[in-house]
Amino acid sequence: MITRVFSALLIVTLAAGSSDAQTVTSSAGWPSKPIKLIVPFPGGSSTDVVARIVAQMLSPLIEQSFVIENRVGASGMIGAEAVARAEPDGYTIGVATTSTHALASSLSANLRYNPLRDFAPVSMIGSSPYVMVTDPSLQARSVQEFVALAKAKPGKLSFGSAGPGSLAHLAGVLFSNMIGAQLVHVPYKSSAQSVTDLMTGRLDMQFATIPPTLPLIRSGQMQALATTGGKRSAVLPELPTIAETGLFGYEAVLWMAIVAPAAVPQPIVARLNRELAKVLHNPEAGAALKAQGMDIESSTPDALRDRIANDLEKWRSIIAQAGIAPE
Repeated sequence: MITRVFSALLIVTLAAGSSDAQTVTSSAGWPSKPIKLIVPFPGGSSTDVVARIVAQMLSPLIEQSFVIENRVGASGMIGAEAVARAEPDGYTIGVATTSTHALASSLSANLRYNPLRDFAPVSMIGSSPYVMVTDPSLQARSVQEFVALAKAKPGKLSFGSAGPGSLAHLAGVLFSNMIGAQLVHVPYKSSAQSVTDLMTGRLDMQFATIPPTLPLIRSGQMQALATTGGKRSAVLPELPTIAETGLFGYEAVLWMAIVAPAAVPQPIVARLNRELAKVLHNPEAGAALKAQGMDIESSTPDALRDRIANDLEKWRSIIAQAGIAPE
């Protein structure tokens, strides 16, 4: 009996050792061929541009090229699923965003991946805050004055977004909840239309992406009050964050990160994380990412996992408060 138990234990131990050896062996020669980087949004989008900057800078460090594959559709969910279902050999990785990993599970009734279980977090790349802009003729020159006006005219001030469930919409819901005053949400099909309405006084406020809005702010065609990140924007450092104006804890940003399929060997994750940190601390890469409105935020894999988990809970609550049902 003792002999049989000992033999069984020995077999299990040898099997475990063999598995560990296979993992080390499979990752020891990595990478030996080009790596596919799945971008879940169209070519030319801000996510795509950032991914290409990172890939170009990362390539010489790991001595392999990257093949960018834009897997578009369903607000990024098709691309994210492709990463989750890919062979976990380190030759397919992907870009994760607030949309694909923090909002999707609350907005889709049939999400075919789990944002935490199905991915191996690698590292944050950075985050892009919005800028809170208003009609220049609006009698509010600061966030505090806008809040006072909204409370004096409940249900009268409007804000625009790219549509229900978009991050810009949820940023407005969060803002409205925190100031304790109702704002009217106006969904648009294009940012060009909302920008026109804002500049002509038909829309009062919008949480806008920084790069395309910057020239209009500089020319005085829009009034910028604050940015929505956890720290001041590198592009608009003169503006306070909304949190700095008194709404402590307010943050609404589009973050981007690198993830891999869940079962990718940890030595590969560690190598990618290490080399990506070098890229993000490179001044040339920093300048290129800043031009895209990106505030660089490298991280450990564990910190990225925590970020995803925390944002899942945060935006799930906001989406429920907004009365948005999964589709």
